[in-house]
Amino acid sequence: MPAEPPEPPADKPFAAKCTKDTINLVWAGTTYDGGSIVTGYMVEMSEDGGKKWKNVAKDVFSTSYACKGVTEGKKYQFRVSCINAKGKSKPSAISDPIEPCEGDADKDEENEPDEAAFEPRDVKVQNKDVKEFYEIREELGRGKFGTVNKCIAKESKKTWAAKFIKAEKPADKEEVEHEIEIMMILQHPKLLQLYDAFATGSNMVMILEYVSGGELFDRVVDEEFELTEAVVVFLMRQICEGVKFMHEKGVLHLDMKPENILCVRKNSNKIKIIDFGLAQKYTKNLQVSCGTPEFLAPEVVSYDDVAYGTDMWSVGVICYILLSGFSPFMGDNEGETMSNILKLEWDFEDECFDEISDLAKQFIENLLVEEKNDRLTCPQCLESEWLTKKGVGTGAALSKARLKKYIIKRRWQKAFNAVRAMIRVKRII
Repeated sequence: MPAEPPEPPADKPFAAKCTKDTINLVWAGTTYDGGSIVTGYMVEMSEDGGKKWKNVAKDVFSTSYACKGVTEGKKYQFRVSCINAKGKSKPSAISDPIEPCEGDADKDEENEPDEAAFEPRDVKVQNKDVKEFYEIREELGRGKFGTVNKCIAKESKKTWAAKFIKAEKPADKEEVEHEIEIMMILQHPKLLQLYDAFATGSNMVMILEYVSGGELFDRVVDEEFELTEAVVVFLMRQICEGVKFMHEKGVLHLDMKPENILCVRKNSNKIKIIDFGLAQKYTKNLQVSCGTPEFLAPEVVSYDDVAYGTDMWSVGVICYILLSGFSPFMGDNEGETMSNILKLEWDFEDECFDEISDLAKQFIENLLVEEKNDRLTCPQCLESEWLTKKGVGTGAALSKARLKKYIIKRRWQKAFNAVRAMIRVKRII
């Protein structure tokens, strides 16, 4: 199927925060990218109730934008369009009138705690209709598993995320039940939490913690976000805290990558690790052949035994990319990427590393080690000089241009792999 312009954003934009002269807009992504990756968004503003529209931003990379130069006392409305290689979508639904005001903030943002209050839970799959207990709202995302929708608990009125999964075969149902079992073990503030589960016919639904901030890398490249080495330290500490808890509970994540790290809120630097579909309880002689090629440890590529150090390799790759905008092992195809991993072909030669501290480089060097048992453990990472020393680096803002290009390339590769998988399925059928 040939590519076409994308569908507009799934909902109207809204104000995450306002000051007297700035409106910080956020919006949902598109429900369909047109078969060609979304490369940006266009933001339009109206001061007269939608009669005339002014283009205020032509190429916004993330799903948020700080509209500056607005006037206190006036009311503004906004709409957003998605852009891909084939063109521009129709505009989104129009926002409610927004008036700049010091201290104003979106109510949902105010009510969202950085980290949920944790109480021991024992979730059992209920053979009931999820709609008896939850009001299903707009779609938040979709993937090969199914869809994720925002939902509201009818009794408590709290906001959650409902993950709908097609489980037509017994093996599919077992996979979901395995993920539920793993998530029951992993009750920690830095890990996405499960609160309820339902099964009706071939459909299974997981009620999850609602995390509204989007993917970490999208947050980092936002034009209003200043990326420094100190910020990367703050992010890496949280990632290590989450992975440390998993390892203490005897669980390997086995798919640590940027897409599986979300920000709690649009304007928050606090994170949650998500997606435990590939996670496994550690056992001796455990071997796996899953994960995302670019972040695979050498032992996964060569199908040797995995261990806790397998996750730590992926943590090292994520850190390298955050600091530089480059992927240490990404090739032009999966085969080349795998070869680069096995050869351990990576370095700090690019000039972007000139402004990165030696402590940061040493941290990465101690993770991207061929022998899994020689890599830093999470406790060692958290005790390392880089993650404990204040004032690391020069304090200068790191370039985000390379990181933006990296994200676009990753999305193109995902789109290409998805199309290739569809062609493969059609051939089988």
